[in-house]
Amino acid sequence: MRIVTYNVEWFANLFDDDGALLNDDEWSGRQDVTRSQQIAALAHVFQALDADAVMVIEAPDISPHRDGSAALENFAAFAGIRARKALVGYENDTQQEIMLLYDPDVMAARHDPIGEETGKKGSRTAPRFDSTYRIDLDIDATEDLVRFSKPPLEAEIETADSLFRMIGVHVKSKAPHGARNRDEMMRLAIANRRKQLAQCIWLRERVGHHVAAGDPLILLGDLNDGPGLDEFEQLFGRSGVEIVMGTDLAAAEQLYDPNAARALQSRLAAQPATARFFLREESRYLSALLDYIMVCPLIRPRTTKWRIWHPFDDPVCWREGSLCQALLTSSDHFPVSMQLSAEPAPQD
Repeated sequence: MRIVTYNVEWFANLFDDDGALLNDDEWSGRQDVTRSQQIAALAHVFQALDADAVMVIEAPDISPHRDGSAALENFAAFAGIRARKALVGYENDTQQEIMLLYDPDVMAARHDPIGEETGKKGSRTAPRFDSTYRIDLDIDATEDLVRFSKPPLEAEIETADSLFRMIGVHVKSKAPHGARNRDEMMRLAIANRRKQLAQCIWLRERVGHHVAAGDPLILLGDLNDGPGLDEFEQLFGRSGVEIVMGTDLAAAEQLYDPNAARALQSRLAAQPATARFFLREESRYLSALLDYIMVCPLIRPRTTKWRIWHPFDDPVCWREGSLCQALLTSSDHFPVSMQLSAEPAPQD
């Protein structure tokens, strides 16, 4: 089966409050892209992916007046794709949900949260992802109370021949809004970066729980982080990606993603990229590795055909001009896919 993670920019803007597609010529939220253009492009991309399961990052929002899961299923029906059933985890108030869109003919999926529900008091051992984590990162000798603005989705997946778990993630570090000078900007940026790393430590604790329990696990989504991505990595010692993967742990405890592994091998060589942003003040594009599919040692032998659907770097996407354009129109991130078999498979 094909497993995908895909961050879709401004997906929520493509639906009305009833979850119906706004297939018109109004602006979508993406620069110079109408809603009908983004909808058509997304349908093309999802059809090309032909996935059994897609972890949708920045999925349509859920609120008392909006049903994001109905919206996502309406899109799947419009696109005519197999992955047509939406699984919702914890709702959030950011208009960017995490949802699993999956083929109900291939698998059954349910949200299965792990951990203690702590409320605001928090816990020093990894609590439920909608709770509060207490941690001191030894930067200022102050204990932080950390919460996810987008709590990860924990899914138990059952197929005809296997049972495994998925954790869908969207970790973000806020920009230093409100800073009045450079010192304030630096202070806020470090505080936000510390929170992001705390969330990655929280994720790593949950990963360790599942690895110790012998649970086959896939962690996938947008970590908004990668080796060598910013200047704060030197201050904190490691990137969030390295923390989640457990690169300082024994091999039996580590998660694996070939793109992350390649990026970690040499930070001077060309890096894989899953996202492309326009820097207006510099009049250029910035490419970054932000999206991952990480697998535990139990699942790794069953994985093949890892692929970043990059419009320029992937030769098939580049040759198929309509797909190349659809990827550029759909989002500022590109899908990442991996093939999962029931039995160990020859590695690529």
